[in-house]
Amino acid sequence: MPARRVAVIGTGYVGLTTGACLASLGHRVVCADADPHKVERLRQARVDILEPDLPGTVRDALDAGLLEFTGDTAAAVAEAEVVFLCLPTPMGAGGAADLAAVEAVADQIRDVLPTGCVVVNKSTVPVGTSERVAALLDRADVAVVSNPEFLREGRAVHDFLHPDRIVIGAADQDAARRVADLYAGLDAPLVLTDPASAELTKYAANFFLAMKLSFANNLATVCERFGADISDVTEGIGRDPRIGSAFLRPGPGWGGSCLPKDTHALLTACDQAGVDFPLLSATIETNVTHQRRLVERVTAACGSTDGSLRGVRIALYGLTFKAGTSDLRDSPALAVARLLRERGAELTAFDPALREERPDLSDLVDLVDDPVRAADGAAACVVLTEWPELRDLDWAAIAARMAGHEVHDFRNLLDADRLARAGLSWRGIGRTAAPARVA
Repeated sequence: MPARRVAVIGTGYVGLTTGACLASLGHRVVCADADPHKVERLRQARVDILEPDLPGTVRDALDAGLLEFTGDTAAAVAEAEVVFLCLPTPMGAGGAADLAAVEAVADQIRDVLPTGCVVVNKSTVPVGTSERVAALLDRADVAVVSNPEFLREGRAVHDFLHPDRIVIGAADQDAARRVADLYAGLDAPLVLTDPASAELTKYAANFFLAMKLSFANNLATVCERFGADISDVTEGIGRDPRIGSAFLRPGPGWGGSCLPKDTHALLTACDQAGVDFPLLSATIETNVTHQRRLVERVTAACGSTDGSLRGVRIALYGLTFKAGTSDLRDSPALAVARLLRERGAELTAFDPALREERPDLSDLVDLVDDPVRAADGAAACVVLTEWPELRDLDWAAIAARMAGHEVHDFRNLLDADRLARAGLSWRGIGRTAAPARVA
């Protein structure tokens, strides 16, 4: 298929990945962003997002002359055949998605869109947003299409270029086909549907993933109660192709930039539509309850009899919502940290992704760049993010700096025997003891 002229509005995870990857497929792409400092850095191929392969993809596309960045949104769309809206849709009042950015850009580009171009909602948006955008544009000569993203942070470039599926929702089948043609050459099933179904597909996918994680975390509690091993149980059920092994690893709860806001947005939409969805509300509540239970466990292990951790120092390892990213948005690690702080704990934290990028978390934790220093005077260590490098820390040096000896591994990441040799007591999640393995 011939190369297309594409405009991408917004250069966050989704927008920058979409623009750079479409350019890598041979299309001519202009990415627009309202932040002039960010635009200038991107023109120099300086990517501030911690995302494997993305800096190189941006640099290669810039060098090939297929990608450019601008702060002028009107200029970006003036000659575009396809315009992608990759804008933030954060959780708004009452849990509903906040569409202010999408609506503002629709108003901004209405009069400069070329005749016959296609506007694509790439952001995660509520059912009915395609109709809303079409009404705001009020252009009979411009089609609006839903093309939700299914990108994982830390794997975004890979997921874009090797998708499980490409979902396109449109009332105009010619517009749908034009969007599908942008992905020509990618080996993935194509799901062509209506806009409402495409929009709901994204929410349903994220809800299902959140549900599996809540299930795994609840199952971990059951395993602890009955002396079972969560890893063996999830391996046993995950090998059933009807279930699958993905998203069955227990942890400190689920979070990130998508699952919390999308589950709440779907629940709010169902409430507004008069649809009772108890499984969805239970999935959200289970996540909150699970995090409280983990904090109760740490509190009891620190010897508290009244639930207070006042004056107790605790070392936290990992603050980002998962390994491979510096993203702190709705991080379950921060949720656990806040619950510990509410009980009076004094928190020191280390995260390998935050050594250079140092967000201001001073009201919550003392963020340090030395993992051994983080353990100074700590009654306990709590592992909250599954960074592989945490396995290779000098745990003997950490033990020497601690006041206590317990490591609460809420990712089941560490080697219990190695910690024991360092004089530390390991406690995982969903396990009553260190796992025994049969050779």
